Amino acid sequence: MIYNFDEIIDRKNTSCSKYDALDIYFGYEDLQPLWVADMDFKTPDVVNNVILERAKKGLYGYPIATQRTFDAVKNWMKKRHNWNIDTSWITFVNGVVPAYSAAIEAFSEVGDEVIVQTPVYFPLFKHIKSNNRVLVTNPLKENNGYYTMDLEDLKKKITPKTKIFVLCSPHNPVGRVWSKEELKELAQICLDNNILIISDEIHSDIVFKKFTPIATISDEIAMNTLTLNSPGKTFNTAGLKCGYAISKNSEIMNTFKTIIEKREVKSINVFGFTALEAAYELGDSWLDELLVYLKKNINFTKDFLEKNNSKIEFLEPEATYLLWLSFKKITNDYNKVKQKLLEESKVALNEGSTFGREGKGYFRLNCALPQSELEKGLSKIVTFF
Repeated sequence: MIYNFDEIIDRKNTSCSKYDALDIYFGYEDLQPLWVADMDFKTPDVVNNVILERAKKGLYGYPIATQRTFDAVKNWMKKRHNWNIDTSWITFVNGVVPAYSAAIEAFSEVGDEVIVQTPVYFPLFKHIKSNNRVLVTNPLKENNGYYTMDLEDLKKKITPKTKIFVLCSPHNPVGRVWSKEELKELAQICLDNNILIISDEIHSDIVFKKFTPIATISDEIAMNTLTLNSPGKTFNTAGLKCGYAISKNSEIMNTFKTIIEKREVKSINVFGFTALEAAYELGDSWLDELLVYLKKNINFTKDFLEKNNSKIEFLEPEATYLLWLSFKKITNDYNKVKQKLLEESKVALNEGSTFGREGKGYFRLNCALPQSELEKGLSKIVTFF
């Protein structure tokens, strides 16, 4: 292995929300942070070095996306996901969440319905409500920790006011990589009911089985889809605020551009474009080794819990570095679990109920950290559970 994922980096006092906002979010400062979905691994040198070279110029004026930037996205999608896209299909935006919120405004009216599949990444709830749209949940079906789509329930939830379906693919927090067959059936329901698909694919590079971008299934589906993505999760560059949207449908793209321009969320960090280009042009080998390390951490966690006879359970994710831990065999009092994690184990996890009521009884653990630090966190947990 060329890259050192075992290096421990002190991230405290770096204006890092994962470490420096513990007191704000949890009421305690002395916690091991295993929550926010960013990694404790250094961004690859191929990215850091070009940022440093850019900084040496000493000027930080307004940046633009060049043809090189567009080509970096196009080539990455081709080699990692076998997706052929054109420059005209791409527009840049300063993050997937701002893009999602803008898309809600662009493709629905006040009072219209937006469907999400719970438990799901919780900012989706916030931005549906802040845009004065109606949140409709289509809960996933769970069987022994494995989640599938409930498409019969989805059909029942659709009304003439339903305008948008939000797909989380791969799914955060349950770690599913949706099969092509699942996606095709879902997309057909949306097509039949004139519902736009907004597909959040920010975790699509961190997968342990074949990932299918929903827009690659057919031209008809591509023409009804707006895909949102970023190198932020893949290369740990979320703080550089560089995301992008893809759609083959020029009408969709032009409508979306109108809103992001109105909201002034097209202004990418000057280092964002630089980092994206370097990551997508030179980051393949780093990512390949990262996936091996993450898989080892996932297996390590599974083995550690079993060896310590813990009743905490989780199904190995098909994607992401996020483990959806079930405490259901321990107690039904999840407030007590939360307090015990904070006051006795001294670890910060994301509480499952924040992802929707279907997440009650679960806590999300981020295992993207050096294995020695992961072992420390797990030891703190199993000591009291």
